[in-house]
Amino acid sequence: MNAVPDDAPAARRVLFVCMGNICRSPAGEGVFRALVEREGLSHLIDIDSAGTIGYHSGKPADARMRQAASTRGYDLTSISRQVRAWDLDEFDLVIAMDRDNLADLQSLSPSPKAHVCLLSDFLEPRWPRDVPDPYYGGEPGFHEVLDMIEAACPAILARLVPDRVP
Repeated sequence: MNAVPDDAPAARRVLFVCMGNICRSPAGEGVFRALVEREGLSHLIDIDSAGTIGYHSGKPADARMRQAASTRGYDLTSISRQVRAWDLDEFDLVIAMDRDNLADLQSLSPSPKAHVCLLSDFLEPRWPRDVPDPYYGGEPGFHEVLDMIEAACPAILARLVPDRVP
């Protein structure tokens, strides 16, 4: 068992947010978790996901998203929950999948929160500004979401742990 030294830095916390917490945000959580584990940084970063609505609370990620993620080696095990106002204070970084989700998150706080942002803030400009919701589309939409998340995760990691040794 790897013990964390007493002088180890406190874990950083990141929350991925979409509307229902069954497609995009669980994918963000799962893909980012895989990167963090691969880099040996699980002791430094806590990862979660939530939705701006509670309609799917208590349910696993959409089966189509789990399947698409599985083909790339990701295991999506999160259970849907609705974001809470205090999440904005408890997490170091809150990543919304689109501008509607961002507006919903911003409405939870009386003051602006600089650590609440879009996933596309971690992507090159060639990517869409909003991560499209694949729920009503076909299989390609789930893979497009995964492509965007995979492209953003290294920059998210660099923001959370800027002084790590590569």
